[in-house]
Amino acid sequence: MANNHQKQVFTKIEGGLSIVLPAYNERENIEPMVQEAKAAGERFADSYEIIIVDDGSVDKTAEIAEELAKRDRHIKLVRHSKNLGYGSALADGFKAAKLRWIFFTDSDRQFQISELEKLIPRISESKMVIGFREKRADQIHRRVYTRVFNCLVNFLFGLKVKDVNAAFKLFAREIIEGRNFISPGALINAELLFIARVKGIDPVQVPVSHFPRKAGRQTGGSLKVLARASRELVRLYSQRGIIRREVKLC
Repeated sequence: MANNHQKQVFTKIEGGLSIVLPAYNERENIEPMVQEAKAAGERFADSYEIIIVDDGSVDKTAEIAEELAKRDRHIKLVRHSKNLGYGSALADGFKAAKLRWIFFTDSDRQFQISELEKLIPRISESKMVIGFREKRADQIHRRVYTRVFNCLVNFLFGLKVKDVNAAFKLFAREIIEGRNFISPGALINAELLFIARVKGIDPVQVPVSHFPRKAGRQTGGSLKVLARASRELVRLYSQRGIIRREVKLC
């Protein structure tokens, strides 16, 4: 049985893999993150591309990414002139993606892209395979917020997802083909999962590791971000009927 599982793990994704890395002020992290992405692309896919979306960084992240893109044809840089938000960064990364499968994770190195090996064997079961943080390496107030947020989003949108905002998701590009996301911030995760649900796709959920941030500054748990997420949640909930109709018409 172990040999069969190992064969599954190293079967390469057919149709190619687009790896989307949103980044905001990650100058210490972006190059090692890209190296991780390159290793994963070469290991797990028959072809791959790495899309770095710099969301208006002011710390040389974009300059580093631009230099990386010049040296490697697999790397693309999408650049925002100002900070538009996490959801806007991901949405633009998704639009730039050209290959059959899309994977995204954050550029802060709190996830290891090599753990795609846990997700890839499950793509035969669903067009979406998502990670959930087995043990979250964050301060207690962020863990409490996450638990409340998960319960609320699952209730409002009819989901059954253990870790809505975990930035470790692999899905078929066809799920979002032609979609314009309305969530400029963290609610893009809920929006993506709701779109999948409307399409009748039940994501496979897999535990993944989560690590403390080693460099850079965390912004996800700030009061400003939480207030914006609350406003986005209200807006997304009010638009769910429109999203459902649009998705079914596609």
